[in-house]
Amino acid sequence: MKIRSFLYVSTLVFLGAIGCNNHHEADASGTFEVDEVVVSSEVTGQIKTLNINEGSVLQKDSVVGYIDSVPLQLQKDEVIATINALQQKTMDVGPSVKLLKDQIAVQKVQLANALYEKARLERLIKADAATTKQLDDQNAQIDVIQKQIAVNEQQIKVQESTTGTQNSSVLSQSKPLQKSVAQIEDQLKRTNITNPINGTVLTKYAMAGEFTTPGKALYKIGDLSVMTLRAYITGTQLDQVKLGQQVKVLVDSTATQYREYPGEITWISDKAEFTPKTIQTKDERANLVYAIKIHVKNDGLLKIGMYGEVNFK
Repeated sequence: MKIRSFLYVSTLVFLGAIGCNNHHEADASGTFEVDEVVVSSEVTGQIKTLNINEGSVLQKDSVVGYIDSVPLQLQKDEVIATINALQQKTMDVGPSVKLLKDQIAVQKVQLANALYEKARLERLIKADAATTKQLDDQNAQIDVIQKQIAVNEQQIKVQESTTGTQNSSVLSQSKPLQKSVAQIEDQLKRTNITNPINGTVLTKYAMAGEFTTPGKALYKIGDLSVMTLRAYITGTQLDQVKLGQQVKVLVDSTATQYREYPGEITWISDKAEFTPKTIQTKDERANLVYAIKIHVKNDGLLKIGMYGEVNFK
């Protein structure tokens, strides 16, 4: 009986030693998370296609769907038609000025002929071959032609001045419309739903056929290739950590074994906070701690919300 009791006690001690060897004291602990991006609609309209599912792996800048662009295209066409109509107005203000200039050219020929006739009459009067009345009539005709030319030249000045004002007015109306075309073209580009980062679709919020508005969430994506362990340390541990420090991250593998990952401290909070409520005991939750973030490359086994422990040495 004594031998059996000795063997029993020895076995317990041995098993206890094994258990102690598998146990370790962690410097900090926390849960894994990932940087998430919520992709939202940038325009209003019906979602025509959205070719994603939760768990889909997407590449950066890939087009995963588009929103109905017909209303925007119609707006663009309407603005362009208005611009063309304004430009047509600037082209139509010239014919009347051209007609007046043609009339002046004819009148100048008539004036030259009338002046020639006047000179001829003056020579005939000196030879007593014409009367002064004929010369007076010729002078009156010359005066009429000169006044007609002056009137037409004044009308040209007025119309050219009016034309310049009209053209300036047309241009002042056209510039804002051209800006509107540029804005609509920018919105047309935004009807394509473009994925912003490499990552995995975590949550899908919208479906093809639904109506969306600017800012409405379509899906949430995160890069699962690198996980972030948010852990908490006490004030006395601050001198043990620094940015860029390499640490050891441990994750449960079995009831007694851990998987080990290399990690890098990428952020240390500059403000103290109460320990999160996920900590088990009330006393521990009342302590002030500092949050740190540790980047860990994911081998596919790390999941969001999984528990992890950290050793600084």
